[in-house]
Amino acid sequence: VQLQASGGGLVQPGGSLTLSCAASGVIDKITAVGWYRQSGGTQRELVAGITHLGVTVYADSVKGRFTISKNGADNTWYLQMNSLKREDTAVYYCNADLYHAYAGWHYATLGPPSDYWGQGTLVTVSS
Repeated sequence: VQLQASGGGLVQPGGSLTLSCAASGVIDKITAVGWYRQSGGTQRELVAGITHLGVTVYADSVKGRFTISKNGADNTWYLQMNSLKREDTAVYYCNADLYHAYAGWHYATLGPPSDYWGQGTLVTVSS
């Protein structure tokens, strides 16, 4: 699986941005996609995830502001980010999970990320 992330940029506080993660390769094996972010010397953290059944999970810090979705027609996953804050500034990465079944309907979070990463896309929230 190859992932291509895009959509980052500079946006003012309170603004919106949509990130895209286009997948190619063995797409039908993907059971979940997660968006992660990393800033400064911090660890990469899960921001939002969606399973193949459409179950979504969000970090508490982005609930109500970010929405993850999938366009089945073009095998692309999106992260719609609204009401952006300075603390959302980070490099955002998408990750595809091919190993966990995600057969349920309720998840608090996703499992550990796989080795399938898109390249990062930088989001800068600044006035």
